[in-house]
Amino acid sequence: MSPLSQPTATNKSIFCVTEGRLQQATLDLLSGCDIQFRRENRLDIALVKNLPIALIFLPAADIPTFIGEGRVDLGITGRDQVAEHDAQLGLPAGEESNVQEVLDLGFGGCKLQVQVPEKGNIQTAKDLIGKNVVTSFTALSEQFFAQLEGAAPAERKTKIKYVGGSVEAACALGVADGIVDLVESGETMRAAGLKAIDTVVSSTAILVKNRNTKNPLVDLITSRVRGVITAQKFVLCQYNIPRDSLATASSITPGKRAPTVTALEEDGWVAVSSMVEKKKIATVMDELTKVGATDILVLNIANSRTD
Repeated sequence: MSPLSQPTATNKSIFCVTEGRLQQATLDLLSGCDIQFRRENRLDIALVKNLPIALIFLPAADIPTFIGEGRVDLGITGRDQVAEHDAQLGLPAGEESNVQEVLDLGFGGCKLQVQVPEKGNIQTAKDLIGKNVVTSFTALSEQFFAQLEGAAPAERKTKIKYVGGSVEAACALGVADGIVDLVESGETMRAAGLKAIDTVVSSTAILVKNRNTKNPLVDLITSRVRGVITAQKFVLCQYNIPRDSLATASSITPGKRAPTVTALEEDGWVAVSSMVEKKKIATVMDELTKVGATDILVLNIANSRTD
C-alpha cells in the first residue's frame, strides 16, 4: 500500500520520520512533544492518537523529495540529505528549493568527507581530479569536484560513481581511488584504512517543512519541538544572593530574557531563578559561589516555551 494513501484520504497533516541512524533520537523528540502513536510491525505509517497527524517512516534520503513536492508538510532528516536533494535539482544561483529548514535539532552530527587510502599517495582532494570517486551523494560530489576542476561539464575529468552502501569498501576492492561518505566518529573509516582529506558539508539533524505549506499544525509542532530542544540544552539554576550583589550575579546568569528575582523574608536577600546552558552550568556555579551566592540548586527542565 502506498504510505501516503491513508493520510491523504483523511486530510491529515503528514509528518515524515527518518529511519536509520537518526530514528531513535527522533522518536525521543516526538515523545517529548507528546505526539502519541503506535506503529504496527512492518508498516510505514502510524496515525497520531492525540493530533490529526499521520507519521510516515521513510529513509532520510527520501524525505526532502516528499517535502519538496508538497506531499508531506513537515519532516526530520539530515542537512546533508537536503543539500544533496537541492544539488540534484540543479537550481540557478540564488533560487531556493521548496524544502525549507525550520530548526537545527542539535543531534546526529556528522560530516560528508572526501576520504582516500591512508597509505596511498593522494594527499588533497585536487589529487583526485581525473580519478574514480565512489559515493552515495553524487550530486554534492559532482558540485565539489566541479569547483576544484573549474571546467565546463563536458571537460570534467573526475568520474563520480554511485554506490548505495558499504562505500568505505570501494577503495580496498579497487573500484575507486577515493570516496565521499558520511563520517561520525571516524571508526569505520579508520577500520577500512581510510583518512579524510576534505569536507564537502557538515551536517546535523534538522526539522524541515514545505516552503508553501499553509497547514497550521506545522507551527504547532515546530513550537513543541523547539520547546523540547531548548529544554535539552538548558537547566534551571536557582540560588540566593545578597541584594547588593544581584547585578553581578545577574550578569553571570542573564537567562533567556532576564532572571526571575524574588524577595526573601530575610532583609537584604533575594532568590534568583535563571535558565543556564547545561554545558556551562559547572562554571556558572563556581562563579556564583565567588560572588556570594548560596543554596545553589540546578534543576532539569522537562519542556519549555521560550522565545
